[in-house]
Amino acid sequence: MKLQPFAIGLLGVLALATAGCKDFLEQPVLGQYEAGQFFTSDANAQLAVNSAYVPLSFRDAGSNTLWVLGDVASDDAVKGSNPGDQADFENIDNFTITPINAAVEAQWKRYYDGVFKANVVIDGLPESNVRVSADVRKQAVGQAKFLRAYYYFQLTTLYGNIPLRVKVETPEELQSPALPQAAIYAQIEADCQAAAADLPATWPAADAGRATQGAALALLAKTYLYEKKWALAASTAQAVGALGYVLQPVFADNFRAATKNNRETIFSVQHTSSLSPAQGNNLNQWFAPRPQNGYGFFFPTKSLVDNFERTSAGVVDPRLDYSVGRAGQSFFGVPFDTTWTTTGFVSKKHLQPLAEVPSTTKGDGGLNYQAIRYGEVLLIEAEAANEAGNSAAALLALNQVRKRARESYLFDLTLPGAGAVPAGLLPNVTTTDQNLLRDLIRRERRSELALEFHRFFDVIRYGEAYARQALSNQPNFNYARHQFYPIPQSERDTNKKL
Repeated sequence: MKLQPFAIGLLGVLALATAGCKDFLEQPVLGQYEAGQFFTSDANAQLAVNSAYVPLSFRDAGSNTLWVLGDVASDDAVKGSNPGDQADFENIDNFTITPINAAVEAQWKRYYDGVFKANVVIDGLPESNVRVSADVRKQAVGQAKFLRAYYYFQLTTLYGNIPLRVKVETPEELQSPALPQAAIYAQIEADCQAAAADLPATWPAADAGRATQGAALALLAKTYLYEKKWALAASTAQAVGALGYVLQPVFADNFRAATKNNRETIFSVQHTSSLSPAQGNNLNQWFAPRPQNGYGFFFPTKSLVDNFERTSAGVVDPRLDYSVGRAGQSFFGVPFDTTWTTTGFVSKKHLQPLAEVPSTTKGDGGLNYQAIRYGEVLLIEAEAANEAGNSAAALLALNQVRKRARESYLFDLTLPGAGAVPAGLLPNVTTTDQNLLRDLIRRERRSELALEFHRFFDVIRYGEAYARQALSNQPNFNYARHQFYPIPQSERDTNKKL
């Protein structure tokens, strides 16, 4: 069954949950649905699991604010547009953040809605449910456990200590305290391990976007990394690589509609344009500059641009111009105009040319969001191996990423001087000094994953000294106060045990 029409899955579970945009805490039917009346067929089970993917979508980029919390808060991007336009996003940018901030509230509601939908599937498909075939039941529960793990990983990364809900709860049960982050990580580990055991390595093309064994293991590796379980993170990342993922020869193919769902993709949020109701990528409109029929809300910083390496002759890492629009470069076939942006730069990874997405439908793009790709897994392996004292393994993984970046010159004929790698561009790293290698891996991760909504979380997990330096131009930033976003006031008002 094709995954892309998410709305079908959402409609299929309206009997279990009210409209998908509702916060699950506002749903009076929690814990009272009749699972036995819905989970009566393979088709219904698939509809329910489809619904659990819905909160991942960026078809409504103003309420899926991961880009604000993950990058606008960081040293990689700023909130563009006019001062005061989307004021709460601006408050994230300058660290005047309160529990009623719209971006903070939106993401909490969105991801707990995803947790709820995943719990609906898990609760509704015990082994005793023989009306759903064993294979469908196994795969549906595996997907739901992966999604629950993904939502909880995002939630605890954003908010720190949070309530843990592993079943569809009654209103009374929803009154629960926040648990330490270690308890949340333990649940994520358990769900990833269970999902990896039950999910296939691949799906048919019609089911592109569903969680796989590789996705579960990659999320597990990332969880271990955040927990500083270095040896486990490195070995789990290696297990992902053993499943057959490869880096795309051209880095930019991860961010082109024609080459999405490629062999580097591990878990990708699917977007399809020209559907009704709309299932396209709305980031396209939020990020495009206003003269390109966008809102201009997401502009890269000079600090990010300066992170990309250059040769002594001035040849830049090709990932820069794949990721960022800048002066002197073509912007999807037209000359870049610095008046489009307040920083001098425009994000490109989530944009499509007007030839693909006309100005009349700019908010309905066909690009996926690359939630996890193999390039990141290699950098997880490199970081974890280095911290574990295995510099040889770290260098092997790190240099694969650098090799692919420089060799885009061999495969992308649009690059100036294509056909040969420019001398001195992104040479292999050779140092085995742990401290030096740590800094190089962090720089590489910033370039490789630029503007993919990971940077703020990296800045925070690298520690206070790193964060204070990275955000030194933000006088309001305080590491102790801002390493996690506040639990929203609406949740505090609802859940008195917080």
